Amino acid sequence: MLETSARLLRLLALLQTHRRWSGRELADRLGVTPRTVRRDVDRLRELGYTVHAVAGTSGYRLGAGSDLPPLLLDDEEAVAVAVGLRTAAGGTVTGIQETSLRALAKLERVLPSRLRHRVHALQSMTVPMSAGGPVIDPGTLTAIAAACRDHESLRFDYRAHDGEHTSRVVEPYRLVATGRRWYLIAYDTGHADWRTFRVDRLSLRTPNGPRFAPRDPPATDLGGYTSYAISSAPYRFQGRFTVHAPAQTVAERVSPTAGTIEPLDERTCTLICGSNSLDELALWVALIGAPFTVHEPPELTEHIRGLATRLMGAIPRE
Repeated sequence: MLETSARLLRLLALLQTHRRWSGRELADRLGVTPRTVRRDVDRLRELGYTVHAVAGTSGYRLGAGSDLPPLLLDDEEAVAVAVGLRTAAGGTVTGIQETSLRALAKLERVLPSRLRHRVHALQSMTVPMSAGGPVIDPGTLTAIAAACRDHESLRFDYRAHDGEHTSRVVEPYRLVATGRRWYLIAYDTGHADWRTFRVDRLSLRTPNGPRFAPRDPPATDLGGYTSYAISSAPYRFQGRFTVHAPAQTVAERVSPTAGTIEPLDERTCTLICGSNSLDELALWVALIGAPFTVHEPPELTEHIRGLATRLMGAIPRE
């Protein structure tokens, strides 16, 4: 019985990958005969799972719909979901806190005792630190995500960093979450270029605009593209430095919203960041705590010389 139950879970996990499986493929994966696969599929149907037989291929696929019973999770998956729900309860999406706590309460009621103890230990020994930033309406996120998926233009009013209000029509591509902020990468038809928008600063207009043919994205690494767009591009001075420390070490001290890090080798990396002040740019990079070389902007080199003279002058003479 235990072997059969375990095999049913493995079969269900395969079917949940949302692809069509032939009976022979499933039999090979499970180490049984096609006849046993057919019996196991019948058992899943008796449990309420909709398993479709694919005509002409002797194959199977799991049907979609709200009638599916709750998905079964192994121990590590259950703990991961519980921790994720607890983390989401302190997130930056409006209203998701209460929803996450309700879902967590339902999950904890069905967790085995050993798993509840693991989840409770983590929760009781963790102190959340509030980000203190703006929160997002989940309806806005889902509306933007649907427009990205369906290739529908978005119309919205936007408040820029300097307070300027504009109306935009864009072709949305992807949402990027940094932990504290949500950003939309989109092609701005008015500026005929790609732009990055903070979601908490936009107000959607309805209905959406017409459908569009998707363009090639502005970069293959959308995370790095967004990091540069929000940490360097908006500022008067864009700095480029070689930092003589491993990229992973620098990444522990520089968040993606503060700078873009590109490894050069095992011991050095490139740091790209921005500021409206040369003093701030120089001091911020210096405070990373590793030797560095300035490449851009060109005026920063002379500025650092003057800054070093001022700093040395602050030391009392013996």
